[in-house]
Amino acid sequence: MEFFRIKRDIPFMKYALVLNAISFITFALAVFFLVTRGLHLSVEFTGGTVMEVAYTQTADTAKVRETVASLGYPDVTVQNFGTSRDVMIRLPVQKGVTSAQQSDQVLAALKSQDDSVVLRRTEFVGPQVGEELVHGGLMALGMVVLGIVIYLALRFEWKFGVAAIIANLHDVVIILGFFAFFQWEFSLSVLAGVLAVLGYSVNESVVIFDRIRETFRKFRKLNTHEVIDHAITSTMSRTIITHASTEAMVLSMFFFGGPSLHYFALALTIGILFGIYSSVFVAAAIAMWLGVKREDLVKAGSKREGDPDDPNAGAVV
Repeated sequence: MEFFRIKRDIPFMKYALVLNAISFITFALAVFFLVTRGLHLSVEFTGGTVMEVAYTQTADTAKVRETVASLGYPDVTVQNFGTSRDVMIRLPVQKGVTSAQQSDQVLAALKSQDDSVVLRRTEFVGPQVGEELVHGGLMALGMVVLGIVIYLALRFEWKFGVAAIIANLHDVVIILGFFAFFQWEFSLSVLAGVLAVLGYSVNESVVIFDRIRETFRKFRKLNTHEVIDHAITSTMSRTIITHASTEAMVLSMFFFGGPSLHYFALALTIGILFGIYSSVFVAAAIAMWLGVKREDLVKAGSKREGDPDDPNAGAVV
């Protein structure tokens, strides 16, 4: 399915150095903000008080969040669990205030709004749990990275594996840089979004790498940067359709999903936008600079298709 066809190849690799310089500057700024500002971690990572309250009718989570925020908890997490009448509230640690005092204060404020509210459970989540989550998250990230490199090295060539993982980690660091710069809350849902971006971005890289291999087989007289230009140009219609439809779904979560999905959708939005950029301008360019060539992807003596002298002589399929 295509909405349009581009008749002539766009010389993306002609501007690869400039585009990757921009990418490097953005990456460096993200690292700088991560080091100087750090991430604004949620209760799951830092520890705090977790409360479960129940209402006799459907709970208005927006009103609950507003009530708790008025007590001095602007970053409180409020969400339904189980049923629409049950609400979980996560409160960050406050200096000089015990977990019991926090829960009593919040419950009193909620009862002033609705006397039917009942406290089901309250507990303190220590920072040790947060350390375990950080360790588990880093381990998950490391396993995803290793799996991507192995998969691409086996399916294509090790140069593509290296190029893809540099591009994908570039996306992850930039997402974290945004969260550090604006001090948006980094929660488990955001971590899930970051891991989702890794898989999403590598899928785009695989599509482009597959078209590069196909073009090497089809057009024997093209050099490497011409092959890459043709491969990227031929996938542009597919890229626009795929990313536009995905972004439409993510934006619907961002605008209508409520505070619980707000930062998750925000992380996905940043990741999708930079994922397109990195797959086209970072991964492909790094593979070119690593010296990928026809012999890496086409076995010697294999039967090749007819060899048009120039893919630009006809429409890109």
